[in-house]
Amino acid sequence: MKRKTSDISTVVIINKNQQHTKSLQIKTKHLDRLKHYAWSIAAVVAVLGGLVFYLHHKSAEQEAQNLQLQAQIAKLKGAIPVARGPVVNTKVTAQSYIQSIEVKLKTINEYLKRRGLKGFAIKGTGGSGNNEAAKLPDTEAYSLYDDYLKHLTSTIAFTPMGYPRISSFTSFFGYRSDPFNSEHAEFHPGIDFQGHRGDEVKCTASGKVVFAGWAGGYGNCIRIKHINDLETLYGHLSKIEVKVGQQVTVGDNIGKVGSTGHSTGTHLHYEVRKNGKPVNPVNFLTLNK
Repeated sequence: MKRKTSDISTVVIINKNQQHTKSLQIKTKHLDRLKHYAWSIAAVVAVLGGLVFYLHHKSAEQEAQNLQLQAQIAKLKGAIPVARGPVVNTKVTAQSYIQSIEVKLKTINEYLKRRGLKGFAIKGTGGSGNNEAAKLPDTEAYSLYDDYLKHLTSTIAFTPMGYPRISSFTSFFGYRSDPFNSEHAEFHPGIDFQGHRGDEVKCTASGKVVFAGWAGGYGNCIRIKHINDLETLYGHLSKIEVKVGQQVTVGDNIGKVGSTGHSTGTHLHYEVRKNGKPVNPVNFLTLNK
């Protein structure tokens, strides 16, 4: 279809010396809309200019706020009084620190003795009551304490402490009425923990498994040897998950609660033995005993 002449407009471009001219043919409708195009461009420029002005204004406000906060911080710092006191003798402070550690270790030692455990020797670790260690340089004194604390940590790990499972007691250490014959009293060499068949049983100290199998009235039973001639026993298990000779770490899962052997119901029988003789496990459940 051929365009109408009125649909096309010719634009003539003349240079300054009017020697060369150019002509362009443009649709007439574009020329009619030229004013609208100009207004649109002007509007976009105005919006962009306003945005730049707004961002510049907000940046200036933020900078002013930062300066004000810095001035307030400086003012607050100036209001804090400077601590002034006597010059501290670092040697005395270090020695006092060592002595305070020794006091805490003696307290732990006393707790262990009350539980029937062999106490730890504190001699040679520095602090009060040890003139030779007190004369050592701080670094050597700290080294002595570091070695001692490592030994103490290891010893505690191999000493039965805490609960083989967290639950209430169903029977305590000592003489009681025989659950199978109420007219007869029997000596109960441990404590019983309530539980359901299949509940996890955890060892209360690191050590070596010396027995894992059937043991008469104990049913499925595990015995673990620890330091200081201590041993723990776990009885009436539904399942044994360790072997004789295996090294176990405190908190390891060693078996499952059950009702095997001489048992009236599902529970865990737990004993602590010293030199082969049962002692009250309650004394080993917490350091506060």
